[in-house]
Amino acid sequence: MRNRGILSIRRALPRMSWAPKNLYNLWRRTVGPDADALRFRATGSTTLFQQRWKSKALMRAYHGDYIPEKIFKRWYLPETLPDVRPQRSTSASDDKADLAEYARRKERAKSFEENIERKGMAPVGSLMMSEVERRIDSVVYRSCFAHSIYEARRLVVHGDVYLNGKKHTNANTRLAPGDMITVNPDAIRYFKDLPTEQDDVIARYFEPKPKEGEEPTAAATPAEGEAAPPATTPAEGEAATESSPSSSEAESSSEAATPAPPAPVDKLTPFKLPYYASPHLFIPAYIEPSFSTCSAIYVRHPTARPGYSEIPTPYDADGALVRYAWEWYVQRRPRVRGTRRLTQGPEDRVKTVKEQEEVGGPAFNVRVGKGGKRNLKEDIERFKRAMKVARGAKGKVAANA
Repeated sequence: MRNRGILSIRRALPRMSWAPKNLYNLWRRTVGPDADALRFRATGSTTLFQQRWKSKALMRAYHGDYIPEKIFKRWYLPETLPDVRPQRSTSASDDKADLAEYARRKERAKSFEENIERKGMAPVGSLMMSEVERRIDSVVYRSCFAHSIYEARRLVVHGDVYLNGKKHTNANTRLAPGDMITVNPDAIRYFKDLPTEQDDVIARYFEPKPKEGEEPTAAATPAEGEAAPPATTPAEGEAATESSPSSSEAESSSEAATPAPPAPVDKLTPFKLPYYASPHLFIPAYIEPSFSTCSAIYVRHPTARPGYSEIPTPYDADGALVRYAWEWYVQRRPRVRGTRRLTQGPEDRVKTVKEQEEVGGPAFNVRVGKGGKRNLKEDIERFKRAMKVARGAKGKVAANA
């Protein structure tokens, strides 16, 4: 962690972390005493510039604070946000109006506007952080394999994360739909005994609760100051069994009547979570995890619909804070010109998969070196080999014809 005061209580900036301090800062910013500072008013003492700067700082503190600001604006900020407003025709001829009436387009447009008035517009402002959520370290954290985004980044850099079955150490990679990540189980801290932190939630859930008006039953062990029950000798035990010949039959009938005992609690789950992890145990809809294999699949890109956003954020997805942050970056967006500058960016799996499909499949994978730079000589040689293969296949077809 580059900044030791990243969880400072004085600043109260929520982060992607399960730490108790961060949980306290999250409470302060949402429902605590600092929540009123996020309700921007037109008649407030702060200017519009100050409100936008504060909104940008709060959004960046939670979403990718470890990414430098210049790199975030150049590579992780989307160019535009999707427009979800209803498309209203300005002018139409008589024929178009008749066709629209015949296709019942006016009725559908009217119902669409009624749904918007009832549910509200889709909170697309939160989608400005969709590129950050596509990062491989963010997916590891959202899958609950790490207690913070900083630990997830460390797992990737140290080679404990596999991308589609191969070790991947570049934490800046953005995943494509269908990519699978796998985490080394030895590197997950929740499989280990952590003193003073682990909380056996499953044991507390299955623990039998006393009924109303009954006191909890004491354990079978004798209390302090009480004598232990006298132990029976083998002779007394044999006499007892002889005096009750039907005891075995009674035991067999009682075993048949009682149901089988539940499975041991220790074998239900190998996870040993800290006691403060429950507020963070959620997984977005665009990730499909498998905790038995310590893997997760990035199913699709996050989306938003009226009244719901798939981007996890501690703030209102359609509030003034998100809108002001977007306005800040719209005015200060850097311009990327030329293909040379584009090849220097972090790896984007969506573009890589498209290039593979255009060239001819995974056999001609585009190799990206350190810093996202491609080797031009290797690309030219591989392109020549692909052209030879294509010409040979074309000659065989002509010969057969």
